[in-house]
Amino acid sequence: MGGHSHWSTIKRHKGAQDSKRGKIFTRLIREISIAARHGGDPDGNPALRTSIAKAKEANMPADTMKRAIQRGTGELPGVQYEEFTLEGYGPGGTALLLEVTTDNRNRTVSEIRNLLGKHHGTMAEAGAVAWQFQMKGLLVVDGTKVDEDRLLGLALEAGAEDVKQETNTFEVTTAPIDFEAVKVALHNAQIETSLAEVTFLPQSQVKLEEHAAEQMLKLMEVLDDHDDVQRVHANFDISDEVMEKVAAAS
Repeated sequence: MGGHSHWSTIKRHKGAQDSKRGKIFTRLIREISIAARHGGDPDGNPALRTSIAKAKEANMPADTMKRAIQRGTGELPGVQYEEFTLEGYGPGGTALLLEVTTDNRNRTVSEIRNLLGKHHGTMAEAGAVAWQFQMKGLLVVDGTKVDEDRLLGLALEAGAEDVKQETNTFEVTTAPIDFEAVKVALHNAQIETSLAEVTFLPQSQVKLEEHAAEQMLKLMEVLDDHDDVQRVHANFDISDEVMEKVAAAS
C-alpha cells in the first residue's frame, strides 16, 4: 500500500480533516443505526461496537448514541437508510469505491454522477472496479513513538497479516475478523493509533503526477463532503514531493 493512497491519511497530510462536528455526527449516527439493525447489544455486534467507539472518540453524547441504536433496532421511529456502494473512475484512470447511505437512492446516484462529471471522473458499472480493492483492518501508528521490533512482534502475535513502514508511520493490516484483537493488543500495550478502521484497501496503485494529483484530491474532497457518502476509497498514490507542490499551489 502506497504511503498516500489512503484518503484518511491524505487528509491528515493536507491538514484538511473535517472539523464540522455536525457532519461527523450525521455520518456516525447513520453508521450506528445501520449496524444496530443486526442487534442493539454491542457485545454481540462487532460492527455496532466499532461504530460506538468512533462516536465516543468524536465526543458524541450518550443520549444521541442511544437514540441512534433505538432507531436501528426499530424501538424508535426514524428514517430508514439504504447502504450500498458506487464505483467510478477518477483522473489518471484511478479506481473509486464509495460507501453510501441514503434514504433516496435515485437522488444520491444522480448527485454523485454529476459530481464525478464536474471533476474529471465518471461513474462505472457495478463490479467494474470493486475487484481492485480488498476489505482489511488498518491501524496506523506514529513511527517516532514505537519500536519497530516491538510493534511487529505484538501485532503479528495478535493476528496481524503485515506491518509496513512508510515515511513516518507504520501501517498494520489485518483480516477483518482479526481487527479487534489486534486493536486491543496495541491498546493494552499503550501503542496509540492515529487511524484504526476496517476499510477497503487497493491491491495496486496508480501513481499521479502534479496536475492529475491536484484534480484527484479535489474530487476526493467534494465526494467526501457529500452528506450521503460515508467513505471514499481510491487506488491513487501521490509522492511526498508532489503532495508538497500541490499543497503549495492551493
